[in-house]
Amino acid sequence: MGVVMEPLFYAVSAILLGWHWLFTQVGVASDGWIWVLSIAGLTVTIRALLIPLFVKQIKSSRNMQLLQPQIKELQKKYGHDRQKLAEEQMKLWKETGTNPFASCLPLLLQMPIFFALFNVINNAAKGKPRGLLDATDAASLKEAVFLGGRIADTFMNSAHLETKIIAMFMVVAMCVTQFITQRQLMAKNMPPDALTGPYAQQQKILLYMLPIVFAVSGVAFPIGVLIYWTVSNLWTMGQQFYVIRRNPAPGTPAFHAKQLRDAKHGRSVQEDPLEELEHPHPNPPARQQPHNQSRNQRKKQQPRAQSRNQRKKKKGGKS
Repeated sequence: MGVVMEPLFYAVSAILLGWHWLFTQVGVASDGWIWVLSIAGLTVTIRALLIPLFVKQIKSSRNMQLLQPQIKELQKKYGHDRQKLAEEQMKLWKETGTNPFASCLPLLLQMPIFFALFNVINNAAKGKPRGLLDATDAASLKEAVFLGGRIADTFMNSAHLETKIIAMFMVVAMCVTQFITQRQLMAKNMPPDALTGPYAQQQKILLYMLPIVFAVSGVAFPIGVLIYWTVSNLWTMGQQFYVIRRNPAPGTPAFHAKQLRDAKHGRSVQEDPLEELEHPHPNPPARQQPHNQSRNQRKKQQPRAQSRNQRKKKKGGKS
């Protein structure tokens, strides 16, 4: 495990020191604020690198919404056989290139960074440099103070009241932003039908379980790590707000709200593709082509047509 994480220690410490150098050159006076801003800079760097993955997550989420009518049909057809239903759903996802667990990927990929930062700060608190940090950097991080609390200390191991207050405030901020971010996604960017089934259960588990997990474990995290995760949640919240407003998933309240905004401002209103899939427009009746007739058949029909025209003329003369 240490061999796997060692490169991350160097990467995290290198980014931290880069931002620390930048804010020092800018002229930030307080060493505590320099380290806080450096941790925020680390967060921005990591989240910027994860943007391509976030775009893939959004595309996968939209595909999941568009596949809901087909998934409903599979549930009706194989509802009595869970194994067959799961196989058919996996087959459908594979054919359409959809990953139902793509929403977890950004979180899972951030966890090694999270633990690497925890290790770097935790070792600095013990006076042990890790990664590219030297003894001077470790001592500076150990003694750095933010709003009266030491960045490298945790709620559990600190005897300072200010550190405990700041640590508990950051734990609450981390949990609240985590809950709001997930709730924002479910309330605005998921159609009503998608709030049932395995995908919805996954989202609900993330909604309620993650804040509880972070609340329980957050008291053992250094304040610097809590800052990292809170800033990351704020980034996710802003990123989701932008995407939900500009490119909402079909069949959702956010998509309907965008249609109303576009109509209000005179822009072209995009039709909801999910509604078109569920309620397709009826095809116009096919035009009947005249049958191919032989020359003899056309000759037989000509006298009949002439006799009908003559009868019409006679009736017209009598009137």
